[in-house]
Amino acid sequence: MPEVSRFLGIVIAMYYRDHGPPHFHALCGGAEVTVEIATGRMKGNFPPRASAHVQEWLVLHREELWMAWELARDSRPLPRIEPLE
Repeated sequence: MPEVSRFLGIVIAMYYRDHGPPHFHALCGGAEVTVEIATGRMKGNFPPRASAHVQEWLVLHREELWMAWELARDSRPLPRIEPLE
């Protein structure tokens, strides 16, 4: 799974040619969630503090995530997206 960002112990990644709706995966420790780009809806179990960091990062980088989703759908290399600081 190609990594697009990493911050505060959280890895953000996208699968190539993944199913809709447009989303990304966030991993932290042994936990993983999928996060819809449009709504921020999370599926899976994640620590509350990590969830808040992912939501904050999503708001800052939503446009870049849409572009990355399109690239992933076409099996093209994904950009690195700035981490949350």
